[in-house]
Parts: sequence; structure tokens; C-alpha cells
Amino acid sequence: MKYARLTKEQFEELHQEFINFLATQSITAEEWQTIKTEKPEVAEQELDVFSDLVWEGVLTAAKYLEHISPKNIHLFALNDDHMHLIGIKIEKEDVDVTTQEGFNWLRNNLMDESVEFAQAKKEYSDDKNLDKFALIQQGSNITKGELYEYMNNLIN
Repeated sequence: MKYARLTKEQFEELHQEFINFLATQSITAEEWQTIKTEKPEVAEQELDVFSDLVWEGVLTAAKYLEHISPKNIHLFALNDDHMHLIGIKIEKEDVDVTTQEGFNWLRNNLMDESVEFAQAKKEYSDDKNLDKFALIQQGSNITKGELYEYMNNLIN
């Protein structure tokens, strides 16, 4: 398995897609029930293959990632040949940007001396979707990029 198995909830959300996936392999609903009971290892393999297919599609389509912790914001633009990072570090003791109050403080005090900005460019490895997945595994979320674009326009 290249990525990670989808959760039970994700499989439930993608129920119809999974049925279609099984159908492309000429596996009927009855056959799937038999496989699950008589060949659980084969069923596990099918779940893993489907999970990887879903992840591959999601990661290929992803254009932005965000990772927000109490004192840091990492905003990634996932370009074709590299990632661009905008990093924001908050040195102010009583500010937690994971809260609405803390985020509002940051928005209103972007030029405060306790706010540091950094930018970086990182080339992808041989498998850019694995690079993206690693960031997700570390806590990043796929976004539409509004915060990245706002900060990019502000600092560039």
C-alpha cells in the first residue's frame, strides 16, 4: 500500500465509488460478500488498492495545503514542479492562532514585531504525491488556498 487505508467513514462516503471499483473488476455484490468471508486477505488487498486510487486522485488534484498550530502557520502552494511555503511564526506569548480570537489578533497585527514571515521553495522528490501525503500525515489539510493567496499577495 502506497498511502493509507481510508477510514470506515471515508469508505461509507465513497460507497458508490467502491461498488463501481469492484464492478470494473467484475466483482458482484454477492461475490464481494463471499470474498470478505472466505478470503479476508483478498478483501483487505482490494480495500488497499481502492484507498490508493482515491488518495492518488485527491493528491493529484490538491493545489494548497495548510498546517496551523498555536504559534505557527505553514501555507503550501503545490505547484507542478515544486512547493512554495509561506511560514508565519507568532512570538507573542498569549496568542494561539488555532482559536478565533488568536487568528483575529494575527489578522489585525500582521506587521507586529512578534510576527515573523518566511518563504521557501522545495523541489519534489521522485514522487510528488508522496511528498504531499507526508505533509498531510504530519497534520496539513488540503484547502482552496485563500489564506495562502492572501498572505502571498501581502508579502510579495
